[in-house]
Amino acid sequence: MDRTSIFSVKELRQELILLNLNEIMDAIEKRGYNVTNQLVGYFITGDDKYITSYENARKKIRQFDRSEVLMALINAYLGR
Repeated sequence: MDRTSIFSVKELRQELILLNLNEIMDAIEKRGYNVTNQLVGYFITGDDKYITSYENARKKIRQFDRSEVLMALINAYLGR
C-alpha cells in the first residue's frame, strides 16, 4: 500500500531539545556541578551563567527558549 507518512515538526523539535539537554547535563556533571541545582537556577532566573560553557553547553541551551525546554521536559516525563 502507498501510505502517506505524517511528519511532526513539534515532535522533531522536542527530540532535538532533549538530545541537547542530555549533552548539557553531561557537561554540567563533568565539570563537577549538581545538574539539578544548575538547571533549576537557570529555569528560575533565566540566567545562562548557571550553565557551564564547557563543551558549548551554554551555547546549546541558548538555542531554545526556556519555556520550550520546560515543555519538552514535562512532555517527556508524561510520555507525550
